[in-house]
Amino acid sequence: MAHYPSPRIAQRSYEFRTLGLGFANLGATLMLIGVPYDSPESIAISGCLASLLTSEAYSTSALMAKQFGPFKYYEQNKEDMLRVIRNHRRAAYNNGYEEYEGLSIKPLGISSQYCPPKLLQSARNSWDNALELGNKYGYRNAQVTVIPPTGTISLVMDCDTTGIEPDYAIVKSKKLAGGGSLKIINNSIKNALASFGYSAEQIFDIEKYALGYITVCNDDNKILEKCPYINSNSLSEKGLSSEFISNLELQLRKVDDIRSAFNNNLTDDNYLVSLGLTKDMRRQNNARLLSFFGYSDDEIDSANEFIYGT
Repeated sequence: MAHYPSPRIAQRSYEFRTLGLGFANLGATLMLIGVPYDSPESIAISGCLASLLTSEAYSTSALMAKQFGPFKYYEQNKEDMLRVIRNHRRAAYNNGYEEYEGLSIKPLGISSQYCPPKLLQSARNSWDNALELGNKYGYRNAQVTVIPPTGTISLVMDCDTTGIEPDYAIVKSKKLAGGGSLKIINNSIKNALASFGYSAEQIFDIEKYALGYITVCNDDNKILEKCPYINSNSLSEKGLSSEFISNLELQLRKVDDIRSAFNNNLTDDNYLVSLGLTKDMRRQNNARLLSFFGYSDDEIDSANEFIYGT
C-alpha cells in the first residue's frame, strides 16, 4: 500500500515483500528503567529488543508462508536466507566467531552479563522458533526490520523520543502559531523519577527547576519558593504598582527572558515618569530598565533561571 519512487522499486518490494519494522521511543524506555543511554546495559537491552522484534517478525512471516506461501523468489534465496537466520540466532546466544557462517566481521552478540535474563531468554526462544518454522515453511518476507529515523511517526504516536535516539533535550521550546512559545518537558521524566522513589514534591521541584516557574509571584501556596531578587515583594518595595506586576506576569509567558518581559509596554509613560525615568531612559533597552530599578546582572540571571528554568 506504500508509494515508491520508481516502478522497479515498487515491483521488487511486491516480489520480496520487504518490511521495515523498527524502534520508536527507545530513548524514553531506557530512561524509564533507569539505564544510561550510552552504557553496556543499554547496548545489551537495545540489541535484545531489536533481536526479539526481528525474530518474532520472522516467526510470524513463516506462519504466513505456511498459509499463503513464501515470497516469490524465496526458493532462489533459501540457502542464504536460512544462513542469515542462523547467524541472527547465534548472535542472540552470543556464540563464538568461528560458529558464524560466511561472515568476515564478527557481530556484536547480546551480552548475558548486561541483559535482563528473561528478556534474553525470550529472544533466544524466539529465534529457535523462527528458524524451526522457516525450515518448514520458508518466509513470506525477505526482510522484516530496519533502523530508520522515525521523527514524524514518533510525534504522531506521542512518543517522548524518536527511533533509537536519546532525548536531545529534556526541555523543548515550541513556537506557537499565534505567537509566543511553549516549553515542554519530556513526559517520561515524571514517571522515571517516580519509579526511582522520588516523592511528588521532589518531582515537582525537579520539573520546575528544568522548566521554570514562569512567575515572580511570592504566593507560597502556588510555588515552593519565591523568585530570587526580582519578585512581587521587591518590585512593590521599589514602588511598582500591583497593576504593573500583573502585567509583568502576563508578559512573562510570551517571552523567554525577563529582560524582554520587563519593558516600557507594561505601563504608560506617565507612570514611568512618576517613578523617575527620564525620556532618554525610557528609550534604553530592557536590561537597562531593570538596572534602573537597582537589579544587578547577577540578580537578573538568577531570577531568569527561576522563571525560565535551566
